[in-house]
Amino acid sequence: MNKYLSGLAAAVAVALLASPAPAAEKIVISQWDQYWPADLLANFTKETGIEAEWSVQIDNEDMMGKVTASGGKGYDVVFASGPFVEALAKLGLIAELDHGKLPNLANLYAQARNLPFDPGNKYSVPYTWGTTGLCYRSDLVQPDPTSWDDLLKPADALKGKITMLSTDRWLMAAGAKSLGYSVNTVDPAELAAIKELLIAAKKNILAYDDTTFYSKLVSGEASLVHAWDGWCNFGVAENPAIKFVIPKEGSDLFVDAMVVTAASEHKDAAHAFLNYVLKPDVHASIMAFSLYKVPNEKALAVLDQTLLTTYPTLAISSEVLFQQEQLRDLGDGQKEFTRVVTEILAAQ
Repeated sequence: MNKYLSGLAAAVAVALLASPAPAAEKIVISQWDQYWPADLLANFTKETGIEAEWSVQIDNEDMMGKVTASGGKGYDVVFASGPFVEALAKLGLIAELDHGKLPNLANLYAQARNLPFDPGNKYSVPYTWGTTGLCYRSDLVQPDPTSWDDLLKPADALKGKITMLSTDRWLMAAGAKSLGYSVNTVDPAELAAIKELLIAAKKNILAYDDTTFYSKLVSGEASLVHAWDGWCNFGVAENPAIKFVIPKEGSDLFVDAMVVTAASEHKDAAHAFLNYVLKPDVHASIMAFSLYKVPNEKALAVLDQTLLTTYPTLAISSEVLFQQEQLRDLGDGQKEFTRVVTEILAAQ
């Protein structure tokens, strides 16, 4: 190398050392509150060098409004429940996943790799799953409830001591299962029957409550509540007399999942996040924090096993979950479904 080139190389080296490091790649994630450990994003950045910004979504409807309004721009990873994954895929707003960048998909239960709303995980990776049922004070409710009718047609001692979920799919599912219908029904006659049943049930409930029902159980203000299994566990943490049961008529299987937006400019980084969550220790930490089951078979092996006895819903098997009916996108039937829900909630 001549002196000129040697000097140029040295100058370039000095310039590179003096220049600031390039900014780390950054992804924006839309996710519900209180649904992952506080240090999860920081640990992801530490391991991968990819920065992650959290955008809080109130619910699926809030997420859909933001994503459809922007075309998905500004978001890289979005959390959505199963029916909304279907809707986003139909709208072309989420990307097909590259399984070559998701080796940790192998950690999932076999059922979680072939969910009806997204067979073969073409668009989504399941994050948590569970079911809905009856959460109750076993020291206050005798005998133990076993049926949706214990909620909808309660004994006199329970009248005024009951809460129900008002979120449309779960409100309607309680009535649908009580009557032997599908949780995905949009049949006008069946919707009318569900409406009649749920309006009649209103006179016996304390309140519609989607967020503080477990607190009402703990205080004794309520004795029996309609609840997601994971959220019931918040009550169990404060009072072990609180129990959960899947009604004999069956219930729903809900899945909350992660998707990558079609508009994302950081798809490799987004895939890296999905793959990170699927690590057994990471997914186990999410289960321990959220008290919701995760569809990760290998995560269960590294989970603190005392959690399964403290919170029995965490031990509900994938086989039992798959005996329940999976929530699906209602398509064109959503409009009539929403009308019925609105009339139930407004009825006096």
